[in-house]
Amino acid sequence: MLRIAVQSKGRLYEDTMQLLSEADIKVTASKRTLLVSAQNFPLEVLYLRDDDIPQSVATGVADIGVVGENEYQERGAEADIISRLGFSRCRLSLAIPKDIDYQGLEWFNGKTIATSYPVILNRFLDEHHIHADVHVITGSVEISPGIGLADAIFDIVSSGSTLVSNNLREVEVVMQSEALLIGHPDMSQEKRDILNQMLFRFEAVKQAEDKKYVRMNAPKAKLDEIINVLPGLKSPTIIPLADEEWCSVHTVLDQKRFWEIIGQLKDLGAQGILVTPIEKMIL
Repeated sequence: MLRIAVQSKGRLYEDTMQLLSEADIKVTASKRTLLVSAQNFPLEVLYLRDDDIPQSVATGVADIGVVGENEYQERGAEADIISRLGFSRCRLSLAIPKDIDYQGLEWFNGKTIATSYPVILNRFLDEHHIHADVHVITGSVEISPGIGLADAIFDIVSSGSTLVSNNLREVEVVMQSEALLIGHPDMSQEKRDILNQMLFRFEAVKQAEDKKYVRMNAPKAKLDEIINVLPGLKSPTIIPLADEEWCSVHTVLDQKRFWEIIGQLKDLGAQGILVTPIEKMIL
């Protein structure tokens, strides 16, 4: 049985549970139960505070864990990064009152900065030879300048709306963060085998992100031109139709260029274009 530590609530919890669900690993969430076994996979989920996850994995309380890169870097726990999961993206930034004329990092010399991430902040300040007073605070860091507790803050930023509502503006991005899958360095081979099965499922889900399966009827006279505009995985599937002058073309398109390519296909005479979302893709 493999044990994974997951944040007990919040955005990272929701994104992690969605990934497990998409990988067909069925876990019944319960706010009152800290340890829950999956119904159809040798996995048990341990619900923890996000800042406790790196240490729980490093000490072997959990075999693996999903944690924000910000917490992983801040805690400095001896756990291996297994995979970058690509969700729960945010950044750690310095922010100051919006009416201040900011000219550069030198502004922070002699200032007080409130943060929940003193390790990352002090490392950044040392690298840039900035001498500031770091005030460690938990909870609502963003209110610190407004109540006179600090001159600036260093905190997580996603949309930036929280900064705006507290009359702050982001002036320096210190690091980008996303969800990481981390692991205990000394897992048994049995547990690594289970982990590899899970990673295989995760990769199939990830490969299908923003992909569409497209089927269309195409005139054979334009087939070479149609194939040239299709960025398929290898080459499109071509199926003959009853009408010898037409064929059916099947391919996979990325969402980013979807409408651009669909427009080109229509201009080349493609008809009856059917678009289907892809749930999983195994390469």
